[in-house]
Amino acid sequence: MSTGENMSEVGGAAAAEDEERRRQRTLEEALEVQSLRRIISAYLNYPEAAEEDVRRYERSFRKLSPAHKALLPHYPMKFQQLRRCIATNSYFIFNMLQAFEPPLDMSQDLDCCDDLHHEHASGHHCLSEQRNSCCSPAPSSGANCCSRPEEACQGELHVPLVDVDKVRCIVRNIVRDWAAEGQKERDECYKPILEELDSQFPNRSKERAPACLVPGAGLGRLALEISRLGFMSQGNEFSYYMMICSSFILNHAETVGDWTIYPWIHSNCNSLSDSDQLRPVPIPDIHPASAGITEGFSMCGGDFVEVYSDASQEGYWDAVVTCFFIDTAHNIVEYIETISKILKDGGVWINLGPLLYHFADMYGQEDVSSLCLCSLRETLSRKV
Repeated sequence: MSTGENMSEVGGAAAAEDEERRRQRTLEEALEVQSLRRIISAYLNYPEAAEEDVRRYERSFRKLSPAHKALLPHYPMKFQQLRRCIATNSYFIFNMLQAFEPPLDMSQDLDCCDDLHHEHASGHHCLSEQRNSCCSPAPSSGANCCSRPEEACQGELHVPLVDVDKVRCIVRNIVRDWAAEGQKERDECYKPILEELDSQFPNRSKERAPACLVPGAGLGRLALEISRLGFMSQGNEFSYYMMICSSFILNHAETVGDWTIYPWIHSNCNSLSDSDQLRPVPIPDIHPASAGITEGFSMCGGDFVEVYSDASQEGYWDAVVTCFFIDTAHNIVEYIETISKILKDGGVWINLGPLLYHFADMYGQEDVSSLCLCSLRETLSRKV
């Protein structure tokens, strides 16, 4: 075989590999857009899903006997109050979506969000100078958005109940990270971590700030507090539900208490009173931009193992902090191995949280490596 033929074959193989890589990237981007579109649809569906709950309460009330209705004369007013709360939550969510800058081209989806934002704002008579309150009940939303690009802003949303619950969970979780009401829970979970981190690096300076990674950063408060301690802090989060919300609060809050939400309206269980269930919660309780953060504070989206298995991360971090994170693993040994690789020699891993493995009882999922505490300690002692 001639040299020319060899070069031709090598060139052809390289071209085929390049084409395969391009196809793989295109597929990955398409899957990411599909995932993001599902999440945006879930957020956009929030007012309609919440309104359906109120309609269900009303149907149940109408079925009561006159005698029983007479015992609950305040219920019709409560339904109207719920609608006002839903309108305020929706306004926060639509502002959040407007501010979102997706990593891929989703202009059609975000144009749709913009249209719905204006429709929603005018439909609920929200005043610009009173953007955290609405002065009329929210009507049933006819919000539409695209499930596929060619159907942009056409057809009804068909959002799985599991996605509806995720949005409501985010609204509740905002309280834990970004409201004064969540301070007690933050003190129980974050304070021991911050105290230990502070003691491990007593002589740090902001000019040469130690680098600390926070996998499973959620809505970002712990990563922010670590930055305020004088660390070059980076939060890592896999969930776009979380990332969209944390980005909005971290980058777009103008003052303390910039927004008001009503996080407890979606459950009638264990409420002390209607006023307790319908109480407003101002957020954030701290202004992130003026909180004294250390230069280099950032949030990074993506799967922890995939992102931090890159060669550039090896031996880079002075500390890794995990809070209610390690039991999210399918393979906890892989988490431990990754943490071991990215820590500098003498680096510190601080962990707080249970071993309540998220995927352990989900049949049909891939197998899960669920270690007991003793096995976990043995694995750590071997320094994988």
